Amino acid sequence: MHDLPGAWRRTASGAGLVAPDGSSVPTIFAEMTALAAATGALNLGQGFPDEDGPEIVVEAARRAIADGVNQYAPGRGFPDLLAAIAAHQQRFYGLELDPARQVLVTVGATEALSSTLLALIDGPDDEVVVFEPYYDSYAACVALAGARLVPVPLRWPDFQPDLEVLASAVSDRTRVILVNDPHNPTGTVFSHAVLEEVVRLAHRHDAIIVTDEVYEHLVFDGPHVPIATLPGAAERTLSISSAGKTFSLTGWKTGWVTGPAPLVSAVLAVKQFLTYVGGSPFQPAIAAGLRLPDAFFASIAARMKAKADLLGTGLRAAGFDVGTPGGSYFTVVDAAPLGAVDADAFCRDLPLRAGVVGIPLTAFASPAHRADYATLVRFAACKRVEVLEDAARRLSALSPA
Repeated sequence: MHDLPGAWRRTASGAGLVAPDGSSVPTIFAEMTALAAATGALNLGQGFPDEDGPEIVVEAARRAIADGVNQYAPGRGFPDLLAAIAAHQQRFYGLELDPARQVLVTVGATEALSSTLLALIDGPDDEVVVFEPYYDSYAACVALAGARLVPVPLRWPDFQPDLEVLASAVSDRTRVILVNDPHNPTGTVFSHAVLEEVVRLAHRHDAIIVTDEVYEHLVFDGPHVPIATLPGAAERTLSISSAGKTFSLTGWKTGWVTGPAPLVSAVLAVKQFLTYVGGSPFQPAIAAGLRLPDAFFASIAARMKAKADLLGTGLRAAGFDVGTPGGSYFTVVDAAPLGAVDADAFCRDLPLRAGVVGIPLTAFASPAHRADYATLVRFAACKRVEVLEDAARRLSALSPA
């Protein structure tokens, strides 16, 4: 296959998935999940929950199937879900949206991101500025679109960017500034100063802001602040989110894009030729979920923070140097105190040493900067409490190599 022509090669290369012989290789998530299954290790690597979301939302999907909501949805999404998304943005953030023109339902946030980048990028002279380490699909989609990825490093332990480095990365070639907040894989929440600088730079260089906010309801201290709410941001910002992380229903793959009508229409022009539409019966169910009371959204953040605290306590007891996440599913640790010099090798050995799987942070970095994250590992706290307690017990057997 390594001799096969096509866009697959630059896409795989962008995500770091090309072997020395030119063939494609699996993602680190696939590899580590398979390793967990083969060894019986607890999988704290891939970020998916191990329990279902609210029964009221699940039952709404069952009811939709029984009521015959089983054919294609409209291209933009069912009007009820479009209205629910717009109402959610107004309710939590004060953002006023026209649901018929400024909202688009997608097959998860990943399709929203790929459609958006393919829609906005116009050739090899375009650049996309992204905070590194970054979710692997960003690099893959930028490469697929034929543009250049410009990473801005985030440094352990707080993972906030240097604003001068950020300013030097953005230029008149910058087509998109891609912001993931709360951030995967680090769990950081960007400061208000960082968001303000992104907006300032976007105006200065006429760039579009694309923001991935799938962990918006999993911020641990204070409410999430969408960048679109900052002065001067809304008219040049596309905001992306999804139901998967909020409702622990990642397999439903229901996401959305919101923002200025011309930008949303541009994304639709591409999206309609990718998947066209997603699963119809999930859309009324997610609309019901978005209308749940405030207490539900507060409770999921509190539960995730408690799980992150539980995981962090176990990781510290095991001897890791543990970062403090501001949100999301993830906690990053430094494994150097346990003798690690290579996070990838450490993570491949960890299931045998302790029966737990993590993900090396180097998997989320460009080749030029992987040394900056050489001993850092990401663990996911989005598991049942008893699983996290078991993981802590297993990790307690670790000792410096």
